Amino acid sequence: MNPSSASHIRPVPRRFRWRLNATSVITVTTVSVLVLLALLAIFADWLAPYNPLQQNLIKALQGPSAQHWLGTDDLGRDVLSRLIYGCRIAIIAAAEATAIAIILGVPLGLFIGYKGGWWDWVVMRMVEAIVSIPGIMVAIVIIALLGPGLHRAMIALGILFSTSFLRLARGVVLAEREEVYVRSARVVGAPDSRILLRHILPNIAPPLIVQVTLTVGAVLLAEAGLSFIGLGVQPPNASWGTMLNTAAAYMDLNWFLAIPPGLAIIVTVLSVNLLGDVIRDSIGRGIAVGPRSETATASTDTDVPAAGAAANPLPPREDEVLRVEGLRVVVGEGAGVPVITDLSFGISRGETMGLVGESGSGKTMTGLAILGLMSAGLRTTQGSIVLNGKDLRTLSRRQIEQVRGNEVAMVFQDPTTSLNPAFTVGSQIAEVLRTRQGLSQKQAWARVVELIDRVGIPRPEERARAYPHELSGGMAQRIAIARALSCNPSLLIADEPTTALDVTVQQEILDLFRDLQDEFGMAILFVTHDLAVAADICDRISVMYAGEMVETAEVGALFASPRHPYTRGLLSAMPHASDRNPPLPTIRGNVPRPGSWPTGCRFSNRCDFRIAACEARVPLTGTDRLVRCIRADELQLERAS
Repeated sequence: MNPSSASHIRPVPRRFRWRLNATSVITVTTVSVLVLLALLAIFADWLAPYNPLQQNLIKALQGPSAQHWLGTDDLGRDVLSRLIYGCRIAIIAAAEATAIAIILGVPLGLFIGYKGGWWDWVVMRMVEAIVSIPGIMVAIVIIALLGPGLHRAMIALGILFSTSFLRLARGVVLAEREEVYVRSARVVGAPDSRILLRHILPNIAPPLIVQVTLTVGAVLLAEAGLSFIGLGVQPPNASWGTMLNTAAAYMDLNWFLAIPPGLAIIVTVLSVNLLGDVIRDSIGRGIAVGPRSETATASTDTDVPAAGAAANPLPPREDEVLRVEGLRVVVGEGAGVPVITDLSFGISRGETMGLVGESGSGKTMTGLAILGLMSAGLRTTQGSIVLNGKDLRTLSRRQIEQVRGNEVAMVFQDPTTSLNPAFTVGSQIAEVLRTRQGLSQKQAWARVVELIDRVGIPRPEERARAYPHELSGGMAQRIAIARALSCNPSLLIADEPTTALDVTVQQEILDLFRDLQDEFGMAILFVTHDLAVAADICDRISVMYAGEMVETAEVGALFASPRHPYTRGLLSAMPHASDRNPPLPTIRGNVPRPGSWPTGCRFSNRCDFRIAACEARVPLTGTDRLVRCIRADELQLERAS
């Protein structure tokens, strides 16, 4: 480092230096205390100066002396020796109860949090019933059934504290299962068990570690309390709880007896909790998505077709990969509220079809419906989704998992959330190759480097070992594309893959899509709200509004002569389509929410060409050029004149 560059380095502020030093001191102190506790427990037979059960009534209740550093108890037993052997009891108790709590609570919490439904309802009602009763009462009832003793008491405490792990795991999984990286894992066909253990569990580790440390401290206190009242460790065995029981009985004769076990419990519990905080912060920093590197290059619709088919079946396209016909998606129980209705389109091999429209039109929902990845409460009720001759709606859950990744893949909008922050990008691509194609670890890694190099990332071997937060947005999106293409799918769904990127990187990603499509021959469903991007990459464009298709045409024809008023409004609202004199043309109002759609034409309340006939349901008409507007021909003639 030269002097000029060193002069620009800002010194760490004093308050932050103090915090770092304090953290280091706390870490060293707590680790030292716990290591000492473990050593005393392991080597108690050699370190204890006396047998903890050896009695000498002549020397009963003596204070500290050179012979007995911490004095003796009511039976003349050496307090220091019993305190050392008590360390062994403390470690055994904490390990047993905490392990039981984790084994019972975490898997069940992961399961019900991920599955939801009646599993979640039943288990949580049982947990609420348990936690509504004071914990010590629950433990006493279990011990009354099992009998007193250390191991039986720890089983009782393990069952009691398992509810805390269950509720914590469930709460975190409820949030994590909605993250895009979980959906991305499901897209590539990962089974639920792998998603839970490989993807979700590492990301909920920090709160679980804190809960472990809190539980260890609580177990130590609970064990001491149970031993104090005679339900835990039984006399004459030495534990800190039984020592406190003895001290309480002879407080008037020797008050010092309560000090050694009391201090041991306080110092141990405090050390465990402080160490848990340090570990939590350390792990949290390790997997959190950090800032981008400076060197990196930011009312129910009732007028719908009857179940079973679209209102106007589309003619089949040549070499068709995907055909969606009459699709209907609803939210809620029973008939539900429609979110997508009468949706029909097809995509041929090597073709790119764009889905455009305002937010809330149903573009992303269409892609998720094809993959069967809709959120809880959403479901398809009508229509068909045929991919390579198979109707995905008729497949079982296991069969659809085999289709994801192999035949259809998806690239999400934000690569920093679709990639798991806990693993390197190379390991995430390799996971797909190993689970879907059965490659060995060495073969998968070689293929990973090849794919990363293919999507245009320099130094692929090095980048494969990077974490998502170490990459720029453009690189992360290229990694997401490489993972999606790892099994050479016949259909790729791209959900606004350039929205989070700057203009220069956008064009690079679009060029990459074109090159990869030429190489792999896949069909692409490109979801975007940017008509300029759609014009650049798509062969055909379908315009969606309020859960239905309103116009579909070849790109050139759509831009040259839009036939639906909504399409005209979108094109006129593009900045480059304006004459740059304010105000920029806009479409008044907003996309109506599901359940409050107009009865007839859903765009009618925002349309300048509305007439009385628009109050009735408008079908999608045409063959190659489709439009859902009763005045489409009239408006086209008007523009032509």
